[in-house]
Amino acid sequence: MANHKILYICQQIMPYLPENEESNLCRNLSQAMQERGNEIRTFMPRFGCINERRHQLHEVIRLSGMNLIINDNDHQLIIKVASIPSARIQIYFIDNDDFFSRKAVVTDDAGVEFEDNDQRMVFFARGVLETVKKLRWTPDIVHCHGWFSSIAPIYLKKVFNNDPIFRDVKVVTSLYNDNFTTPLSTQLRETIEGEGVVDENISIIDNPSYENLYNFVISHVDGVIAGSSAVNEQLLKTAKSAGKKVLEYQSPEEEGFYENYMRFYDELF
Repeated sequence: MANHKILYICQQIMPYLPENEESNLCRNLSQAMQERGNEIRTFMPRFGCINERRHQLHEVIRLSGMNLIINDNDHQLIIKVASIPSARIQIYFIDNDDFFSRKAVVTDDAGVEFEDNDQRMVFFARGVLETVKKLRWTPDIVHCHGWFSSIAPIYLKKVFNNDPIFRDVKVVTSLYNDNFTTPLSTQLRETIEGEGVVDENISIIDNPSYENLYNFVISHVDGVIAGSSAVNEQLLKTAKSAGKKVLEYQSPEEEGFYENYMRFYDELF
């Protein structure tokens, strides 16, 4: 199996957010791929509920300071980093006071999704890709986890596709049982079109439900992985019918779990 440079864009990673199927997989997959000789960079949002002192986050001054314009508004991009000593991996955090200072992840105390989640996820995707450019690090594979990371494949294929850093990259998305209940803002289409996304099928996100969003995302990826046993089966069917490479769900406890991921990555090329 070949070694690769893999960029992981994750919605949640344990121990920074509570332990669950997705946060565990993102943490363990990064470690497992690094231990198998791959070069890894892993990013997640610096949600306001993350305890910076406990997890020893610190700002990376040389990467911070850029301003990203989302819907004609300037938002400062702040990059922080922390290490998971037991895994010998670093996690980069995308931060911004406008989007990530609230002491929550994607919902308020009543479980209602934030109205600006569309802008938050756009900022996160742009922040990751601009930071990778600043690092002058060229990934072979970009693997996105969780719907909060789902804009990144669209940007990679439509906005950053001619950039030497990302021109030849293979893009993978993992699906989880993480449906949001309220559609995202109908402003999402206008936002990403303003960022340079031009696509004949973009009208599907005029109603940005979870399923519509991922139907659009799947058309911009090379591979789809079922990260949960309870993923939306219709989305997997869509991926297969579109000729995307698909890895069906398997338990992380199964023998050869990480080798199957390595094989999946290899077969993208």
